Amino acid sequence: MRHRVASAAAVLLLVQAGSLCAAPPPDPRLATAWRYEKNGWIHLRIEGPSRQLGFQHGFLLAREIAESLSDSRAGWAYETGTEWPWLVSRVAAFMTPKVDAESLAELDGLVEGLAAAGVKTSRDEMVAYNALIELSEYWWPLEKKKLGGPPVRPKKQSCSAFIATGRMTADGGIVLGHNTMSSYAQATARVVLDIAPAKGHRILMQAEPGWIHSGTDFFLTDAGLVGAETTIGDFDGFDEGGIPEFVRMRRATQSADSIDEWVAVMKAGNNGGYANAWLVGDVKTNEIARLELGLKVVALERTRDGAYTGSNVAEDVKLLRFETTRKETDIRLSSVARRVRWRQLMAENAGRIDVEKAKAFEADHWDAYLGRVNPSGRSLCGHFELDPQSFGGPDEPFSPEGTFDAKVVDSAMAKRMSFAGKWGSGCDIPFDAERFLAEHPQFAHLTGRLKSRPARPWTEFRSGVRPSAPEAR
Repeated sequence: MRHRVASAAAVLLLVQAGSLCAAPPPDPRLATAWRYEKNGWIHLRIEGPSRQLGFQHGFLLAREIAESLSDSRAGWAYETGTEWPWLVSRVAAFMTPKVDAESLAELDGLVEGLAAAGVKTSRDEMVAYNALIELSEYWWPLEKKKLGGPPVRPKKQSCSAFIATGRMTADGGIVLGHNTMSSYAQATARVVLDIAPAKGHRILMQAEPGWIHSGTDFFLTDAGLVGAETTIGDFDGFDEGGIPEFVRMRRATQSADSIDEWVAVMKAGNNGGYANAWLVGDVKTNEIARLELGLKVVALERTRDGAYTGSNVAEDVKLLRFETTRKETDIRLSSVARRVRWRQLMAENAGRIDVEKAKAFEADHWDAYLGRVNPSGRSLCGHFELDPQSFGGPDEPFSPEGTFDAKVVDSAMAKRMSFAGKWGSGCDIPFDAERFLAEHPQFAHLTGRLKSRPARPWTEFRSGVRPSAPEAR
């Protein structure tokens, strides 16, 4: 695929409501922004004060944001049985007032940029959209109880990550790897968001179109910090009075100079939303940490010589027992099987871990329950769509969910503000949406929302670097 570049001087064509709408005349706020596409990813560069960052983001990704918003509205209505405008009105009452001024300015800029490209939205809708993970998976289960509904089925186990340093790695530096496991209908986080804010640190992170945070959570900054997360499985807890997770993640990543500062921002005003095990490293010191951020229980580990992994099982026993219902010994569970596999890989590769090893880990198909290679919901490179669950597993057979990306970074790459990413599964098994729906008609309601993803190569992205002129269009 050739790269696609847009700049202030370019004409952006958007498909909105079935018609082509030419963009308005070039806006000076777009002078420092651009986008291009490569191997399934969109690299978006935005620069300036908060409101300008949002305007650039909204205008240059208007088509993708409009599509993702449409999917989010439809998904919310189907999964909850409530209307999207109702959610937005609730968010306006309890969540928008908790968003800081800098984040609100960026969200307002997004609204303006989208409007300039012919897409209508509002500040409150953009708050709801940015907070969708914590709203749907943490706030809604509690709200549904208040409304008299039955319990919400636990969130699908998702994401696999590791971080290693010292004697665990080939050069003694940090190596970080992460892949995202999610519903394929929601697998739209193909943006490499390259942010140069007027104040704070430059950020290079994976993100959803229109999100001011990562969400899939893989990031690095010019302060030398790298990070990723995996969700804490079967977590129960949410505080409407707290600060939204998406706000804390962005503010921590933009402002922090150290692991200590990053952790402090994440803990301040914690609402329990999107409860994660965060794997964070500082390439200035080669120190790594694992922050397990529950609602009432918080655990922090750190080392300059070792490794931490994440597979949706809380490692802190108090957090595991008091804030989750996860059974950490049931190897039929995806999370437990992947936890076992991570321990095997760390032991087998101690002293040899590098970027190439990290890529192989994120594409691994070993099923620790069956004791053999088996692409399934239990492999690090997850494929629930291939899993008949005929071995006693608790998940839904052939569910169209699994990994849809892989990312890796080491200290050398982080110091030059770059990482390597692979859009689509790390193992190169493609997903054909049309064929899948024909073979599994029980998922017919996802027609039009499921997208095919062919195998793609690994691609390196670097902050501020455009594609070469012959590749651009």
